[in-house]
Amino acid sequence: MTASYSARVNALSLQGLVKSFGSLRAVDGLDLDVPPGICMGLLGPNGAGKSTTMRMITGQVLADAGRITVLGHDVPARSKQARAVMGVVPQQDNLDGELSVRANLEVFATLYHLRGDARRQAVDRAVQIARLGDRQSTRAEDLSGGMKRRLLIARGLVHAPQVVLLDEPTVGLDPQVRSELWSLVDDLRSRGVTLLMSTHYIEEAQRLSDQVAMMSRGRVVVRGAPRALMTDHVGDRAFEYYGAPARLAEVSTAARDAGMDVRSSGPSVSLLRAEQAPDSLLDRLGEPGAVRDTTLEDVFVLLTGEDVE
Repeated sequence: MTASYSARVNALSLQGLVKSFGSLRAVDGLDLDVPPGICMGLLGPNGAGKSTTMRMITGQVLADAGRITVLGHDVPARSKQARAVMGVVPQQDNLDGELSVRANLEVFATLYHLRGDARRQAVDRAVQIARLGDRQSTRAEDLSGGMKRRLLIARGLVHAPQVVLLDEPTVGLDPQVRSELWSLVDDLRSRGVTLLMSTHYIEEAQRLSDQVAMMSRGRVVVRGAPRALMTDHVGDRAFEYYGAPARLAEVSTAARDAGMDVRSSGPSVSLLRAEQAPDSLLDRLGEPGAVRDTTLEDVFVLLTGEDVE
């Protein structure tokens, strides 16, 4: 499965999206362009507007304002054409539990007007990509949680889409199964498929995304390559200081007075961009309790004041 669209056209373009539910504005003027052939991570805490954004792209929810295009097709005006080039992997399991793995895929292939040999080949390809070849006759309800998620991905790929939406693809899975799903997503990216993946897992976004768009309160606050975001906003290293509340308050005050950014997290305070800390400040604070690499979570908390998880 290889993407075959023009690099001159954004795979996805979201302009000024707004969506309210009563008094709650779930998406608030969101702008985001996704170039073809990359994995864009949509990172933010629950309630940031990620899933609502996904549902607007698929036409399940109508935007109150703004414009959505999928490979040049306006949604919802040309939703049928957009769906033909787009695969969707929902957060919730909506498989037909009574049907086998292969039957679930055949039903979806038929919905995309695939018949005969074309349908068989499409299902074979999806089964192979999702690594479910030895489970084709198993009923969906008898699969493990990780296998069900792989089947959901296979179902979203059965018509060889050029754009795939992944809504929290590994939520609720144990770390080992999550790692297996990461390999599958990485394989899709290597095939040139454009991916928009919503997640609140920092490591997931950092490992899989070519670019990350951080969402807070219904809008994108910053976007860029993961490493570039960390270098630009929080540096490469952080010093962790531990102690009683009075000690942590002393560290925070001294660091901020010296023009440094800090992040409080439970029993510790992180001194960000530690490689640039002046010697006079380090002499005053003493040896840190730990030295660590910075993360995208540091960036998110610094820019929004919110925790991602």
